[in-house]
Amino acid sequence: MGRSGELGELLGGWRGAVETAVPIVAFTGGWLAGGRSIALGAGLAVVAAAAVASWRVRQGKRPVGTVISLLVVILGAIVALRTGRAEDFFLVRLLTNAASALAWAASILVRWPFLGLVVGTLLGQKGRWRRDPDLLRAYQRASWIWVLQYLVRLAVFVPLWWAGKTLWLATAQAVLTWPLVAACVAASWWVLRRALPDGHPGIRQPQEALSRF
Repeated sequence: MGRSGELGELLGGWRGAVETAVPIVAFTGGWLAGGRSIALGAGLAVVAAAAVASWRVRQGKRPVGTVISLLVVILGAIVALRTGRAEDFFLVRLLTNAASALAWAASILVRWPFLGLVVGTLLGQKGRWRRDPDLLRAYQRASWIWVLQYLVRLAVFVPLWWAGKTLWLATAQAVLTWPLVAACVAASWWVLRRALPDGHPGIRQPQEALSRF
């Protein structure tokens, strides 16, 4: 079935996590360099996010994800400028993590786990993975790891945001990108492997002959 690194690359890999962290670092650096200037931090964050988006487009990366990432940074900058609170730059990210946790949990409950949707789409399988009951069950179980990932982030981010700890919040956001994603990928891959029965060919070869749907 391959290694966890294969799943990590399918889901964006370490480059995706680094690209996410770039605007955060830019905001924090500008905020500190400007004497806690939200305007400077927000401006640099938007410029950095635009540069990352441009690079991703030139590399042929997923355009929808690129646009969403850019919008999150722009909205965060607007919110922080409107409220005058530097920590509010991260508020949109907090809300997206909460929404993501709910969405992933809901996808599992309705038997369309997001992990299966994402990986199946990237592998060009469309809905064939779902017609394999063993693979569907494995994706459901592994998707709970991703729900847990978002809950861990919220457990760290929300208290820091509430206390107005901007620097710690920025540090936590940067740290809980690739390390947490890497741990999540490894854990979900382990769950996938354990959930599939012996002899199953793996995620690239759904067993449609076993379909119960």
